[in-house]
Amino acid sequence: MQNTARSRTRNGQGERADSMIAGSAPKLSAAELDTLMRALEIDVIALTEMLIPPGHRAEMGTIDAPAIHYTVSGRGRISIGDGPSMPLEPHLLIIKPPNTPFAIEVDGAGGPKTLITRDCWQRQDGVLRVAMPAGQPEIIQICGFFNASFGQSVGLFRELRVPVVEKFEPTDRVGLKLREAVEELGAQELGMGAMTASLLKQVIVALVRRSMKSSRSWTDRFSILADRQITRAFADMVERPGAAHTVQSLAHSAGLSRSAFMARFSETFGRSPMAVLRDLRMRQAALELTTTSAPIEVVAFNAGYESRSSFVRAFRKAYDADPSEYRQGAKTGVDDKDA
Repeated sequence: MQNTARSRTRNGQGERADSMIAGSAPKLSAAELDTLMRALEIDVIALTEMLIPPGHRAEMGTIDAPAIHYTVSGRGRISIGDGPSMPLEPHLLIIKPPNTPFAIEVDGAGGPKTLITRDCWQRQDGVLRVAMPAGQPEIIQICGFFNASFGQSVGLFRELRVPVVEKFEPTDRVGLKLREAVEELGAQELGMGAMTASLLKQVIVALVRRSMKSSRSWTDRFSILADRQITRAFADMVERPGAAHTVQSLAHSAGLSRSAFMARFSETFGRSPMAVLRDLRMRQAALELTTTSAPIEVVAFNAGYESRSSFVRAFRKAYDADPSEYRQGAKTGVDDKDA
């Protein structure tokens, strides 16, 4: 009974200590947010420019990826999922949750609006080919689908449940960046993927900047940013994936006990810290394999592996190819494009 009492006392003290630490945890620093933004990878799935004339309603289907909507000009309304409609105005940016239908409508001279069905688009070479009716458009909007992630398992907008809405100014040049990305997709020139990803990343970073200065910051809606202590440890993993991280060292970075850190990290990311760290290490290794001529042993060491064999096994599991095969495949793809 004495042992049980001691155990309860120790557990109670540990819980209180974690609670005190959590209550006094500072917000993420600018340096930590900068680390996360630098490491954020953008994959542009498709973009298009929609021109909707008065008296029309466009209903669009869904895919398992976040959507971006930016109103270049004009006014109308957008309804997302089962939520109420919201007004559209120039320079309004909306990030829509994955797998959520939406509809845009513009008032006309009266009577029912002509429906543009959700079957009116198809993806081709990264461009959404949208069959819009003829006539002077009231709303010009750039929209499309994308992914923003850290490695293979952590997506910034993947768990988004409520749309993110921010109003920009013409001087922010958000519309120009998005229009240039659409033009890049249409041109299909060398480096198109890198260019479109870079342009859209500029928009996402501008969105984060604006949110951090706003009184109605949306960053707390994201599980990977809402728990400041866990995010600080994650930022350390992102910045130094090849470091000798352990659960204990990461818990110390978060200012938590080992058990509290494990529970809160798994709740935030849906995976264990070591599983997420392995994804980050594989991402670094893949980048190094395709951008340098470093020997496999060096790539393995930089990714935190002392054994080449254990690195090769982990890499093969992540990418379904040995590191040397992956490097050769990337080189062959570049050579084919240059030919």
